[in-house]
Amino acid sequence: MAYPYTMPLRVGFRDLDVLGHVNNAVYLTYFEHARVGYGLQLSGGTRLQDLAFIVAEATVTYLKPAYFNDDLLIGVRVSEIGTKSFVMEYGLQRPATAELLARGRTVQVWFNYAAGRSEAVPQAFRDAVAHDNAALE
Repeated sequence: MAYPYTMPLRVGFRDLDVLGHVNNAVYLTYFEHARVGYGLQLSGGTRLQDLAFIVAEATVTYLKPAYFNDDLLIGVRVSEIGTKSFVMEYGLQRPATAELLARGRTVQVWFNYAAGRSEAVPQAFRDAVAHDNAALE
C-alpha cells in the first residue's frame, strides 16, 4: 500500500454485525482512526484540539469482508488540496494475504471552531503533505 501513514488494527467483537463480518458503518470508524493519527502527524499536534478540520463527505467501497480477530492495516494519504478543503484516501488491507478489503475517501474542510467558519488550508499543512507525498515517489 502506497500510503505515507499506516496503522494496524485488530477486528474486535463489537465491530461485527449479525452475519459475523465487520459492519459496513465500522469501516468509517476505522478510517477515522487513521485520519486522526495522520492529521495529528501532519499538524505536529498531539491533542484532538490540534485538528482544525471537519469531515464534509465520506464514501466507502467494500471489496471483501473482514472478520473477528483479523489483523488489518489501514493506510491514508492526502490526494488533493483545494483552497479550504482537502481529500483523504484510505485503503484497508489484510496484510497476511495482501488482500485489499475496502477503499475510502473523505473530504475535509479546514475549520476555525472559535469563529464557526471555514478557512484556507494553511501552508504548513500543504508543505507537510507535499513532503510525505514526495517521499512515496
